[in-house]
Amino acid sequence: MADGKNPEKPSELTKDANNKAETLSHGLTERLSKLDAELAKKGVLKKDVDKEKGKSETSSSVAHAMKLSSEFIAGIIVGAVIGWTLDQFAGTNPWGMIVFLLLGFVAGTLNVLRSSGYVADKGGITAKNTEKERNSQADS
Repeated sequence: MADGKNPEKPSELTKDANNKAETLSHGLTERLSKLDAELAKKGVLKKDVDKEKGKSETSSSVAHAMKLSSEFIAGIIVGAVIGWTLDQFAGTNPWGMIVFLLLGFVAGTLNVLRSSGYVADKGGITAKNTEKERNSQADS
């Protein structure tokens, strides 16, 4: 105002700033798309595949964890119900409940270990061993 000129209107300043931002944004978007194209050519860019793989692994892991926890809890609940029922009919309060609750805990733990692969079925091992033995005897 000291030089006698009218200052620019605020709406013109905002338009100017918006135009500069759009130009800058367009330039960055263009450079980013060129970079993506170059990386895709070289086989470095696999972000879409990695995202889908990560989602499926996560959901698979969650499903496996839910399966293991439900098997464990089911073993305990079944043991408790059998123990309670035995106590009601035989009048052995609380020993049936205690014994079968512990047996349910052991059975649940064993089911979890079998499902996760830490303990194999004895029948499965025997069948595999006999099949391997048959194959080795046939080769001899």
